[in-house]
Amino acid sequence: MGTIIISGTVVLVVLGFGNHLYWLAAVAVLFLYARHGRDAATKPSATSSPGPAPTTYKAYRDRRDQQARWERRYRRERPLEFRRQQRERSSK
Repeated sequence: MGTIIISGTVVLVVLGFGNHLYWLAAVAVLFLYARHGRDAATKPSATSSPGPAPTTYKAYRDRRDQQARWERRYRRERPLEFRRQQRERSSK
C-alpha cells in the first residue's frame, strides 16, 4: 500500500510542474496516508493470522473461545475437509 501511495505522489509531483494543483493533491494524499493509512495497516483484520499476544487474561480467554467456536463451525460445515486435514496431520 505504501508503495502505491509513494508512486502516486511522485506522479502528482511530476505533473505539478505543469499545474500546481497537482502538488496540493500530492500533499493531501501524503497527509491522508499519514493520518489514516498507517493506522489501518497496523490494525489486525478479522481474517488475518493471530496477532500479538493479548494483554489481559480476559482478552486471551475471549480470543481462545472465539477460535474454538470457529473451529467447531468449520468441523460442522466442512466435515470431509476437516477429516482430510486430520489425516494429513497424523501422517506427518
